[in-house]
Amino acid sequence: MKGTLYSICIAPERGELKKEVSQARVIKDHGIEKDGHAGPWGRQVTCLNLASVKKVNEEKNMNIGPGEFAENLLIDGIDLAAVVIGGRLRIGSDVILEISQIGKEDHPSVVTRTLGVTLLPYEGLFCRVIEGGEIKKGDTVEVI
Repeated sequence: MKGTLYSICIAPERGELKKEVSQARVIKDHGIEKDGHAGPWGRQVTCLNLASVKKVNEEKNMNIGPGEFAENLLIDGIDLAAVVIGGRLRIGSDVILEISQIGKEDHPSVVTRTLGVTLLPYEGLFCRVIEGGEIKKGDTVEVI
């Protein structure tokens, strides 16, 4: 399965909505440089399916943009629900992410308080960085 990296989003601190950037450095065993969720743990990078964001926007008559669900990466063209724990994604030519968790405990986060809706607890892919490198908006994303 192949798709496209629609957006890259980071925030310097946890608990903040993320802002879109056009490119980023992904660090092995750490996460995305300058992102508050990076660190030596299993949830270094978060991914969401762009189709899910579009669906919420249509159903709730909202205009939620990249990073507003607190995701790092929005991916277009891949059914992320078909990816399992231990599965891997290659982004661009170098970066490899391994899925360490799908979904998480739903608690009243800044996203839920701000938007009234959330996706990461149900659909988010939480990943560890197996191989680092540079990524940019529009890169190919492939399930490997």
